Amino acid sequence: MAKGKYKEWLEDDKLILLRGWARNGLTDAQIAHNIGINVATLYTWKNKYCEIDNALKETKEIVDYEVENALYESALSGNVTAQIFWLKNRRPDRWREKREVEVNPDDKAVNVVILPEVDKNAD
Repeated sequence: MAKGKYKEWLEDDKLILLRGWARNGLTDAQIAHNIGINVATLYTWKNKYCEIDNALKETKEIVDYEVENALYESALSGNVTAQIFWLKNRRPDRWREKREVEVNPDDKAVNVVILPEVDKNAD
């Protein structure tokens, strides 16, 4: 791999390409593969060159916010799956699924019971 390859990725057209890959949800490993470098090299570039780091970080943050907003809107509009996902992640103290494992030493069977977490302080 030629030294100085990073220089071309500091140019505007290559930064736009990086933003597009980040917007499309590619991981750093996939982006590194597309560039033709090792992911460790991409991490080094991100640490050394703020243009590359910002192109990836800012784009990923924008897309994450858009997805969060879409999930929120979907949950508010009655999508039960979105509501469950939202509550389990935002309020795990009240909505996580508790797993209890019972092991009988005399029997080789294992029973797994999934119970909803109960908030003892609610109403």
